[in-house]
Amino acid sequence: MSLSFANSIAVQSRARALVPLCVGAGAYLFFLFVGDTLLQDSDSFWQIKIGQWILDHGAMPYTDFYSFTRTGEPWISTSWLSQVLFAFSHAQWGWAGPVIITAIGVALTAAIFVYLLDAQIEAPRAVLFAMLALLLSIHHVLARPHILALPVMVAWVGLLMAAADRKSAPSWTWLPLMALWANLHGGFVLGLALIGPISLEAVEHAEKGRRLSLFLRWVLFGVGALIASCCTPYGWRTLMGATNILSLGELLSLIFEWMPANFATFTSFEGALLGLIALGYYRGLVLSAPRIFLILFLTWSALTHVRSIEAFAFLVPLVLAKPLGEMFGRPRPEGDGADRLPARYLTALGALMIIAASWTSTSLYMGHHRFTFTMTQTPLAAVDLLEKLGVKRVFNAYQFGGYLISRDIPVFVDGRAELYGEKFVMDFFKATEGKKPELLPRLLDEHKIDATLLVADAPGPQILDQLKGWKRIYTDDIAVIHVREKADGPGAAASK
Repeated sequence: MSLSFANSIAVQSRARALVPLCVGAGAYLFFLFVGDTLLQDSDSFWQIKIGQWILDHGAMPYTDFYSFTRTGEPWISTSWLSQVLFAFSHAQWGWAGPVIITAIGVALTAAIFVYLLDAQIEAPRAVLFAMLALLLSIHHVLARPHILALPVMVAWVGLLMAAADRKSAPSWTWLPLMALWANLHGGFVLGLALIGPISLEAVEHAEKGRRLSLFLRWVLFGVGALIASCCTPYGWRTLMGATNILSLGELLSLIFEWMPANFATFTSFEGALLGLIALGYYRGLVLSAPRIFLILFLTWSALTHVRSIEAFAFLVPLVLAKPLGEMFGRPRPEGDGADRLPARYLTALGALMIIAASWTSTSLYMGHHRFTFTMTQTPLAAVDLLEKLGVKRVFNAYQFGGYLISRDIPVFVDGRAELYGEKFVMDFFKATEGKKPELLPRLLDEHKIDATLLVADAPGPQILDQLKGWKRIYTDDIAVIHVREKADGPGAAASK
């Protein structure tokens, strides 16, 4: 190898080392500048409220104390660490705090993703995959715990796939990642589920004489990962809490993020699926049975629940990385040992410059921009009136539950669907969406409701307008309030 060519390879190696950092910084700045779009899910309110409760009490919640319909019922927070981080950041910087740590979560995800792909495919293709993954995931990038767990998911699966590509067992030092994931978000069960098929990929291509021992090492690692996932304040109950949401049956089809993918109009996810199929046919991509299973499983998950699209977007490229690298080919950098130490210094210096530039941009932007939550989730004026009237039991819209919790008002229902159960929430939706309007008066009487707070353009308020004993006292573009017509009740006070 000539000296000039070796120097060229060394320069390319140093440049490649900074690519993941640059991609992460770009993702961070993009989501910082569109930060208001991250604040449009009312679940963020109760996530922060629970995190603040944990900080204030130095304890973990084991029962519900935010609703009046499930008070005292068993309930655990499987995202407690994320909630604490959100609460702390919100207490320090207002809504800018959750926006910043959400943007950091996306940035880490993109950087780790490109770093892992760069081991198999060229940097430009890795960056392209990262951009496509972010595009597919953008609908679900919200200030909520799943984003803080996203970089852990990518690192976990990427490391397991790298071990499988080497036909070796995973390292025990990776188990703390599973423990961290289990404390951040209940999605860690996906990481446990993927150990099996990834291990088969490693075992299938190993030498015949060591397949059994390699398989046993993967089994032991799987047991270790299961134990690590229980290293939370709740212990083994974390597993049960994380899987409770999957038992909600028909209800999952009514909650947006748990709905199946809809191809009535063309979406980026549909384009990604068609592109994946076209790539396989055009390039004659040949995959092993375990990789095919992994891709089919991730595709099925994304088709079944739109919230799984980001897992599809970030994990499918990691599964395909080695076959794509073998298909496209890439130059393997070689350099002498003298190049490595300066390269590390230059990489560290570049990383510090990128971080400093990102933080400076953050400070400048926060100096003239105030992040605010979307108005459709915050019925401020309506809740002010309810507090003035002194009502005790409010029948609230599903999307207003988080905001009411943030105002210390006991709720009828909120985003913790696993707490309330399938039948309860299904009856609520059928009553308020007009599918079974006869359920509405029954629910109001059964739970001794004093007032209702429903979405302005929903069927529920129109049903209440026709319901004897109820009176509309407030309307705006966001919410409608009805109260019982009592001589000495809030309805009488409001009508005077």
